[in-house]
Amino acid sequence: MTGIRLGVLISGSGTNLQAIIDRIAAGTLDASVELVVSSRPDAYGLKRAEAAGIQTLTLSREVYRDPIAADMIIAQELKDHGCEYVVMAGYMRMVREPILGSFPNRVVNLHPALLPSFPGAHAIDDAYGRGVKVTGVTVHFANEDYDAGPIIAQEALVVEEGWTRDELEEHIHQIEHRLYPDTLQLIAEGRVSVRDNLTVAVAPLA
Repeated sequence: MTGIRLGVLISGSGTNLQAIIDRIAAGTLDASVELVVSSRPDAYGLKRAEAAGIQTLTLSREVYRDPIAADMIIAQELKDHGCEYVVMAGYMRMVREPILGSFPNRVVNLHPALLPSFPGAHAIDDAYGRGVKVTGVTVHFANEDYDAGPIIAQEALVVEEGWTRDELEEHIHQIEHRLYPDTLQLIAEGRVSVRDNLTVAVAPLA
């Protein structure tokens, strides 16, 4: 097996997980998914993982009552499965020190806006409600500052007049499903590094 070994964190339908699985299967993402961790036992993304033969882990609500203890369990499971990078794909919980410290500058997050604009859990609603003419998608490394980690990649989306909120979300998802695997491939090629000032350098193809 070649490529980077990923652990993917989910909470819901897992469409970005599916995009990653599909790109690996197509041979255009040099990676493998070793473990999928869900914060919810009914997340449909678990079915996607199982259909692809990927091991899964679900933590109960009781375990999450102590978020540090929960992240200690997750970090250990990720390490035990040989994961090199942690990919947050619709994971609706804050990742804390046990995971961040175990995978420094190796926890990747996807955000449905052009950070630093519209951070937080309701970015699409916030952008739509503000009436912005341009929004987009950000892929960044997660750190202790929520939605403020080093930015790896961004893609802008021009919001067309008359779009509904759901139409905006659909176009955001279309970008996500392409940009996230593309960015993970940059990482797999060893082209992504974090500078001392917490900006990201992406090296050109040799």
